[in-house]
Amino acid sequence: MQAAADLEDSTDKHPVAPAPVQPARELLGEMLLELGDPARALKEFEAAHRVEPNRFSGLYGAARAAQMSGDREKATQYYTKLLALREDVHTERPEVKEAKAFLRK
Repeated sequence: MQAAADLEDSTDKHPVAPAPVQPARELLGEMLLELGDPARALKEFEAAHRVEPNRFSGLYGAARAAQMSGDREKATQYYTKLLALREDVHTERPEVKEAKAFLRK
């Protein structure tokens, strides 16, 4: 997965093509969370943000990774950004409920 994320980073996206459904670097972050390595997962999510900022799944992944790593400051930062993306939407996804619950603490 690391090689796939590195390869995706090294190739240019065609200017007419839409962004990937989910960047390989975000998928790598999710995999690292599942494997119990939130510190490395956070680094991967943050690397993904440099290329494709403000993606809902990337912000959520980074927030969870920071929270699981014990970095409350970064978790707060990412959950806040996540909620800002959804401020005009009236439906609540589970990720939004989780972000609001974390920020209420």
